[in-house]
Order: sequence, then C-alpha cells, then structure tokens
Amino acid sequence: MSARGPALGLLLLLLLLCPAQVFPQSCVWYGECGIASGDKRYNCEYSGPPKPLSKDGYDLVQELCPGLLFGNVSLCCDVQQLRTLKDSLQLPLQFLSRCPSCFYNLMNLFCELTCSPRQSQFLNVTETEEYVDPVTHENKTNVKELQYYVGESFANAMYNACRDVEAPSSNDKALGLLCGKEAAACNATNWIEYMFNKDNGQAPFTITPVFSDLPAHGMEPMNNATKGCAEPMDEVTGPCSCQDCSAVCGPRPQPPPPPVPWRIWGLDAMFVIMWATYMAFLLMFFGAIFAVWCYRKRYFVSEYTPIDSSIAFPINVSDTGEASCCEPLGAAFEGCLRRLFTRWGSFCVRNPGCVIFSSLAFIAACSSGLAFVRVTTSPVDLWSAPSSQARLEKEYFDTHFGPFFRTEQLIIQAPHTDVHTYEPYPSGSDVPFGPPLDRGILHQVLDLQTAIEHITASYNNETVTLQDICLAPLSPYNKNCTILSVLNYFQNSHSMLDHEIGDDFYTYADYHTHLLYCVRFINFVKNYKNPNLTISFVAERSIEDELNRESNSDIVTVVTSYAVMFLYISLALGHIRSCSRLLVDSKVSLGIAGILIVLSSVACSLGIFSYAGVPLTLIVIEVIPFLVLAVGVDNIFILVQTYQRDERLEGETLDQQLGRVLGDVAPSMFLSSFSETVAFFLGALSVMPAVHTFSLFAGMAVLIDFLLQVTCFVSLLGLDAKRQENNRLDILCCVRGEDDAGPQASESCLFRFFRDAYSPLLLTAWMRPIVMAVFVGILSFSIAVLNKVEIGLDQSLSMPEDSYVTDYFRSLSQFLHAGPPVYFVVEEGLDYRSLRGQNLVCGGMGCNNDSLVQQLFDAAELDAYTRIGFAPSSWIDDYFDWVKPQSSCCRVHSGSGRFCNASVADPGCIRCRPLTPEGKQRPQGEDFMKFLPMFLSDNPNPKCGKGGHAAYGSAVNILGNDTGVGATYFMTYHTVLQTSADFIDAMRKARLIAANITQTMRQGGSNHRVFPYSVFYVFYEQYLTIVEDTVFNLCVSLGAIFLVTVVLLGCELWSAVLMCVTIAMILVNMFGVMWLWGISLNAVSLVNLVMSCGISVEFCAHITRAFTVSARGSRVARAEAALSHMGSSVFSGITLTKFGGIVVLAFAKSQIFQIFYFRMYLAMVFLGATHGLIFLPVLLSYIGPSVNKAKSLATQQHCRGTEREQLHF
Repeated sequence: MSARGPALGLLLLLLLLCPAQVFPQSCVWYGECGIASGDKRYNCEYSGPPKPLSKDGYDLVQELCPGLLFGNVSLCCDVQQLRTLKDSLQLPLQFLSRCPSCFYNLMNLFCELTCSPRQSQFLNVTETEEYVDPVTHENKTNVKELQYYVGESFANAMYNACRDVEAPSSNDKALGLLCGKEAAACNATNWIEYMFNKDNGQAPFTITPVFSDLPAHGMEPMNNATKGCAEPMDEVTGPCSCQDCSAVCGPRPQPPPPPVPWRIWGLDAMFVIMWATYMAFLLMFFGAIFAVWCYRKRYFVSEYTPIDSSIAFPINVSDTGEASCCEPLGAAFEGCLRRLFTRWGSFCVRNPGCVIFSSLAFIAACSSGLAFVRVTTSPVDLWSAPSSQARLEKEYFDTHFGPFFRTEQLIIQAPHTDVHTYEPYPSGSDVPFGPPLDRGILHQVLDLQTAIEHITASYNNETVTLQDICLAPLSPYNKNCTILSVLNYFQNSHSMLDHEIGDDFYTYADYHTHLLYCVRFINFVKNYKNPNLTISFVAERSIEDELNRESNSDIVTVVTSYAVMFLYISLALGHIRSCSRLLVDSKVSLGIAGILIVLSSVACSLGIFSYAGVPLTLIVIEVIPFLVLAVGVDNIFILVQTYQRDERLEGETLDQQLGRVLGDVAPSMFLSSFSETVAFFLGALSVMPAVHTFSLFAGMAVLIDFLLQVTCFVSLLGLDAKRQENNRLDILCCVRGEDDAGPQASESCLFRFFRDAYSPLLLTAWMRPIVMAVFVGILSFSIAVLNKVEIGLDQSLSMPEDSYVTDYFRSLSQFLHAGPPVYFVVEEGLDYRSLRGQNLVCGGMGCNNDSLVQQLFDAAELDAYTRIGFAPSSWIDDYFDWVKPQSSCCRVHSGSGRFCNASVADPGCIRCRPLTPEGKQRPQGEDFMKFLPMFLSDNPNPKCGKGGHAAYGSAVNILGNDTGVGATYFMTYHTVLQTSADFIDAMRKARLIAANITQTMRQGGSNHRVFPYSVFYVFYEQYLTIVEDTVFNLCVSLGAIFLVTVVLLGCELWSAVLMCVTIAMILVNMFGVMWLWGISLNAVSLVNLVMSCGISVEFCAHITRAFTVSARGSRVARAEAALSHMGSSVFSGITLTKFGGIVVLAFAKSQIFQIFYFRMYLAMVFLGATHGLIFLPVLLSYIGPSVNKAKSLATQQHCRGTEREQLHF
C-alpha cells in the first residue's frame, strides 16, 4: 500500500496538468465572397489557421475588438470584414454604448463570431454554396448558414447587462428597438436569435445560435468573461448609470401609501358624524318643545298657545314698552328710504315722458358699447387666468419652443372584417391579426390617407396644400409631413404592402412578417366588437367647432325657454276681475315693457364693459339673462301686485298712491338688488376667468335693472294705471272699453291662498317642528356628502350627444395606451458646457443619481402613482452618444470643416473627435457648443439613428452665435388619462416631480427652475384650487349680503344672520343635489352656485324685511303676516316664472345644458322656493328678532287706512 500511494499521487498530478481536450486554432471563414442581399455579402469558407492582419487593420481591431490585439494579430477575418463589422454595429453602438459594460459584452459576442482565431471551437458551418469570384475567377465557397454555440451563462450575463439600457429619443428600452418585440417580452435567447436572423434586415445570412454551457456535438461554446453593468470597465470608465442599470440604483423607490379612508365603525365618518349630530338635534329640539308644552299646560289656559306668544314667554314682554337706543336709528333709516322712494315714485308718475326719455337715452348710450363687443371663444382664455401659473408656463413654452402643434387623428375600426390567423413559416406559434390589419382594410386605409394628403383649400386666392401647413420635422432637407400611420412601415405604397417573398408552395415573408418585426401593438388590435365600420376622428379645431354647433343647435331651446317665461310674465301680471274687463285689466303691454327693461339692463351691462374692453364669454351670454330675469321679474311682481291690492286713500292722487306703494316696496327691492350687486362685484375678485367675468357683468346688470325699474318701469306703471282708469284696452290703448267703475283694489287668488290657507297651515304648532326636522335632516345629509362631490369637467360632456368627438373620446380611452405628452422645461441659465451642469440633467454614465433624467426615470417606474408613463427623451444623452468617436454619426470634412451626415460616403469626412481616452469623454466647453448645432440639424438615417433634428430640433434653444444653451425641455408621456380626476392628478404629480428636481438642482448649485408643461394643463389648473375658490367666492358673497342687509334693514343684525343662514343652507343643499345628480364642481357649476347665492336673496330678503317691519304681537303672527304679504309675489314672480323656462331646457341637445343648466337651475329654484317660503318663515317664527318699536310705530302711522294695516297690525 505504501508503494502504490506515491504512484497514484503522481498519476493524479499528471491528469491535472494535462487538459482533457486540446483545440488547435482554426477558422471557419476568412474574407468576403458573394452578395447575399443588397450590399451585404457572404463570408468565404476557410478551414485553415488564422492569418496575420495587415497593419492598416490594427486601428479597427483596437477600436472594435481590443481583446484580439495581441501577438502578431492573427485572426480569422481581414480588414474588409472588420469594416463590415463596424458598419453593422453602428446602430447597436448608438443605443447600447451609453452602458459601456453592456456594449463590451455585445462586442465580445460579435468579435468572437467574426474574427476569433479559435472559431472552429464554437462555429459550425451547416450550409454552403459555390461561388466564382468575378475579378480573379477563383472558385470560392459562400457560407450561407452556420451554428454559433454560445454559452448560456454568457448570453444571460450579456442580456442582464443590457436589459435596462434606455433609448432616450424613443422613451423606451433600447432592447425594445433591438429585440424585435416589446422590451418586456425580450430575453437573452430571443434577443440573440433576432440579431442573427437574416429577416431583420441587418444580418447577411442566417446564424443559428445554440445555447449551452457544456460541450455539445464536439463544440465548445463561446463563454468569454463578461462585465456586469454595475462593474467599471477600467479606471477611467465607471459603471453604467442608474437609469441603465437597476443594480446600481439599489431598491426601487416606493410610492407613499394611499390615504386611509376616514371611517367610524366601518362606515363613512361624515355620514356617522352627521347622523349623530342630527339625532342630537332632534332630541334637544323635540325635548325643548315638549318641555314648553308641559310648561304651558301647567301654567296657562291652553297648551295650543303658540310657543313664542307673549302669553307663554315672558321674554316677549320686551316687545312692548320703550324702544331701545339702536331702534330709532333703524326706524329713521327706514323712514328716510321710504320718503325718498315715495317722492321719487311720485315724480316718475307725474313726469313719465321725461323719465322714459332719459331712461331710453341711458340705455342707448350704454348699449352702444356693443359695437365694440368681443366674444372670447378660446378655451385658454375661458378657463385660465392670464396670471395663472399654467398660463405663464404655456407662454414661456410657446415663446421658446413654438406653440404646440395642432393634431388631427383618426381611430379606425373594421368590425365587419373577421380576425384572421397568420401561420409563420417554417415554424412559430400562430398569431391572430385583428380586423384593421387585414390586407384589404389596409389598402382602403391607405386610399383614405392618400386622399387626405391631397386635400386643398383656398386662402387669399392661393391654393394651400397639406404640405404647406403640416409639421415637417426633417425640413428643409425632407419636407414630408409627419403622418403617424401603420402604412409608414410599407412606405405608404400599395405595391410594398402586397410584396411577398416565397415560392410555389410557401410564402416565407409578407406584410404579416413585416408587421411582426416592426409593429408592437398586435394585442391592441386583436378583437373589435363594433357592429359597423366606424372611424373615430378628431382635429385640433373639432372641440371649438362642436361647441359652436352645440350653441347653435340649442338656440331654439333657449329661445323657447325664454319665450315661455315671457308669455307667463305678460299674462300673470294682470288681474282680471270679469270677462268684460279682460282687455282692460290685462297687463300684457306692461309685462312686455318689464321684460324689455330686464333685457335692456343686460344689454347695458354688456355695452359698458365692451367700452372697457372686457371680452364676453359664452357663460355670460347664457347665464346672465336668466339671473337678471329672476331678479327683475320678482321686483316687477312685487311692485305691480302691491299696487293692485292697494286702495287709494281719500284725497290721494294716482302719483301719490304709486309713490306711497313704491315707498313701501322699494326698500325691499333695494335690499335684494343691492345685496346681489355688491356680492357679484366682490365675486369678481376671483382669479377664475369664467367667475370673474360673470360676476362683473352680473353685478352691473342687476344694478342697472333696479335703477330702470324704479324709474322707467314706475313711469310705465303710472301710464298703464291711467289707461286702466280710463277704461282703455291693453296694447290697443287708443280704443276705449265699456264704461265701468274703474280699477278697484283686489286680491288675487294666489294672494288669498297664501293668506287664508297656506300661511296659517305652515305656522301651526304641529307643522313647524316637522318642517324644522325635515330641513335640518336635508342639511345634515348635504353636509355629509359635501366632500364627495366630484371635481372637474368630463370633456365628453362639453360635446353634443350626437357629436363625432364623443366617439373619439370613447375610442381614445378604450384603445390607446399612452397619454398626452408632457415636457419638463429647464429655464434658461443652466451651464450645459460644464461637467457639473451636465451631471445635473443627464441620465447616462457618470451623471448624478438624482439628475433630472434620473428622477423622471424613477417616476416612470412608479407610473401608477406618478402618472408618468415612460422614461424621458433626453437630448443631452443622445448628443453624447452621437458625438462619440466610435460612432459614425459625428463627422466633419477635413478640408471645409462642414458637417458630414453619416450617409455621406466621402473619404474626406473624418471623426469630430479623436479616438483617444480624452476624445471618448463627454464634450465640454467650446467642444460642447461646437458640435451641438450639428447634432440638432442631423436627420436620423439607417447608419445613424441618433440624429437630433427630428426628435430635438425644437427642444434646445441655442443662444446667439452658438455661444451657449438657453431653455431646453425633456419630453415624456403621461399614462392614459380618462377622467377629470386623472388629468388633475397627473398635473399635480408632474408639478411635484418638477419641484423636487428644482430643489435638487439648487442644492447642486443651479438656481434655475424646472416646470412641467402639457397642452391640457391650462384647462385643468383651475381644479387644483377649485375648492378654495368656491369657498372664497361663496363666503365673499355671503359676507357682502350680510353687511348690506344689516345696513339696509336698519341695523337688524339678527335678521341679517337668519337670512344668511338660510342662504347658506340653500348653497350647502345645492352641493347635496350635485352629488345626487352627478354634477361635478367646475367653473360652470361654480358660476351657477354664485348665481344661486344671488337668486336666494330674492327668495329670502323680501320675507325677512316684511317680518322686521311687522308689528304683530308674536313671532308666529309676524311670520304669517310676512308670508301672506310677500309669499304670493315671490312664488309667482320667481318660482312659477322660472319653472316654466327651466322645464324647456330639459329638451336641449347639449349635455352641458341638461346637466349644468337644467338640473342646477331646477335645483336652485326649488331649494330657494322651499327655503324662502317654507323654512325661513318657520325659522323666524321660532327665533326671529323682536319687534323694533320705533320702526313698528312709524310703519303703523304710514300704513294707516291701507290694506297693509290689516297684515302688519
């Protein structure tokens, strides 16, 4: 055993020292032979040893395959093969060299294939053909096919080093362009298979890769050492950037968790809180009522005595006795207003000609401003304030980069064509092709496209073609229009679409194979379910055109709506006492005059602001007549009906009677009109253009309407009264009717209904608690849903229901997979020539890990949260790739110094920068600016895909004389945005990202701002602050109403509080209706809310003032008197008038009219009427202010002997 041990050890040592198998250096090819296709050639078969390379090839080996530059440089390739290798690697070089280790591995793969002195170890020729050299007439052999044994470990390592590399100009991974399919579907094997497939248009012949780490079939796979993307190439070249190598980045950033819904006991917290609050209110309210009932029953005669009667409550004892110190001031102010309007009314009736002529002159002067009217139809001016952030950023973008191009888009479907399946030859899984990719359909689409390209128009006696106005990013070298069509893959040619390669038995390639390699949205067009062939399309002007068509189509509806209201007003003003006096007692002419006064006030408002240069908007034109009609008609009904109920005192003339009537009701009219005017004018403080413009025009229209009513209309009322006294017919005033006793004071049926039935019923002891419980319950519900009203305006709602744009919006959200483009703009001032400035923005090797491009790349990784769908296109990174000396992109003529495009074959064109370690570094200083204009003027071509003219021609501002770089942008895309909430969130997140980038750049020494810009930002910016704007506008309006009410009611503070509380309830309940009816909060609905605040004053102010001047003994009696006196006028003046007109709006074709006008108008009139005629009287009956003794005494003296004495006392 001891003798065998050393012998065995020696044998093992010999086995370890001797390799298992020895592969001599041997080639499989050398040199180039016959033509394979185009300018591509086969290699010549050669099975001998490697041959020494000539000296003129050393530079190429050093550039391409430095690992083979050793010894006497004996290789299996000649200089021409090296040149061919360099040319074929230009595109991969331009896209992958930004990650040096990735490109190093790729070069390893191709260098070993082309020139390795040990080719025979891993290359196996499987098919050859004989070839006779036409020059030397030598017999050679073409290598037509071969197998390339590649180590699986090498393939995976190469793929892992390259899979994250970005292609900045395409907002995609580089492998998405180099793998023949989506980057997500690419892996090591199908990437290498695609690169070696001759059908890709680059490989001259088929190379079949065989992946294995173990020897197979006598071949030793090529398994060279690789570099990971996180490894530095050498001491000078660092690892790949974070953007191109996820291993460098560390863990992926995580979005913040979504906010946790506020819940109590698993239910929505607001519902629970408001339900508990409502229950507490009911408990306390009904408890108090029960306690008072028990108290009355114990101490007083009847438990049915009103709760607040002076018998039941000692607190009301203060209603009798001396007036307090503030009460005479209020009474004096009330008396002053009454005397002023009394005298003025008498003057207008005595001098109707002078007043009417002056009024007409005033109307004519103001309305003449309509000659200067300007109507704003630009969506930007309608929805974005000139000083808003989005507007300023849009102007900056347009100034530096040009306005955003106008787009026309068609989305084509072919539902009548069935899905067909393509069976690839010779192998491969079946691929379903959707109906739009049927060859016949594509031919029809190409015909449509060609017809569109040949559309002409006439302008200034000149024929304009599409090419004259289209976007041509490659001009002036190439003036073809930018048409993004699937037919571009076939050069927009019918013959190319029909081109096939095959024999009598099989078709090897046709348009299917071309699409499979070129188009990556097969899954997008698999199945369509539409029953008919449809084309969803849109142009830049489509929305504006459809808005105009919508407005025109609804003119009939709007006119009908106003006609119904006008007809009602004209007929309802008259009080017919008998059939014989029908034409005498009717007031059609007076009603028409009142309507004309309302319309004149609108015309005056428009004219005054047209003089001032304030442009009109569609909202002003559509909304203000409705508002002023509501305010004006209410005042007309109050004035006319009060006169009809009034009896002329003994010895009183007509002008004195009408003056006294005006003195009674004008303070109430002044209170409501002036409150609304101040509220609207203060609402003009809003920065939202729609609200600002509406408030200006509305405030002026309401003020002028009041002035014309207390002047011109009073004179017209006096003339109509004289006509009626003289028994002259209405309209035909020259014709006398039958002699009669003349007009007598009379009460309408509606007035008697309110006085005798409705008011007593509403204010009974059992009805009032029910009313309070119901209205507080509705308020509680509205508060609970206040924060659930959606914000925004669905763009499809702005279109008519039958609009083709609606189909486009539907198709857009259903089929497309990228949202609108977004540009991150770097303002002028950053020094791009310095290394520090470059590192702040670039995303390639050596750039900061928190650079602009890297932060946008990180945001795209969290697309569901940030709404950034893709990594940005980075002009600076593509410029660095373009200017590299290894690339053939940047060349200049050695003689003239002019730029040479990569497609130019001129031996005088040399590299821009030397192939030295210094030349391989990024250009800085003068070098940076020397070559940048060349890059921005270079059109991409097959030999250089990095030319920046098409992608970045407008992205970089070059300062004068090419001395520096001004403003620039980096473009990417949002994710698909479908709803208003999506658009708002996308803008908010983009601004947050830009703010973070700006902060990071300032920490790095740059003091320049980065901001995002997308074409939709100017429209959706308003929604970022819509809640704050709504609160501000409504609070300002309420505050103005409160202050004016306090003053005009004679310091009746508590009355003003109760009236404003009621108006606030109406507004809150409007939000409840909006939630129930699916009405979102936007500029249109905010204008309606501001208007509802004004209309609510009409419903509440008259009742409140009538309550304060009543001198009855209890609050219930005063509330009943106020409701009896004013209720019928408010009901007939606003409620009935508006309901007739609103119902007609339900038949409008416009969805905006149906939703934001019909629904909101109906809600504001219904809520205003119910709160003003039901809730407010009940509230006043409970907690209304005490009687103002001084004002009561003055009112009693003034009303002695009139019908109002019975109501108020």
